[in-house]
Amino acid sequence: MPARVGQADPHFHRTFSESFYVVSGTVRLYNGSSWIDGQPGDFLHVPEGGVHGFRNDSDAEASMLILFAPGIARETYFRELADISATGRQLSEEEWTDLLARHDQYHA
Repeated sequence: MPARVGQADPHFHRTFSESFYVVSGTVRLYNGSSWIDGQPGDFLHVPEGGVHGFRNDSDAEASMLILFAPGIARETYFRELADISATGRQLSEEEWTDLLARHDQYHA
């Protein structure tokens, strides 16, 4: 994640768990009750239905591994987000809700 970008507001998934392992930099992780600074080597597991989020608030790049269980194809979701960002396309709230729901992601 580039510095000061890469944000996932608090959300949850109904059909899979998500785990985060910070590889480099500092990643702000929302653990369902507060934002915490994840440092290299830190791990956060979020069960199905658990509210979570992440972002890079620092002035340096950060990286992390994300594990989805059961293993599901999330590439399409991330490609859609990248396309929206690259084209500057503005989605309505209804379009965001539809996009997120198609990928089992719901705002908390």
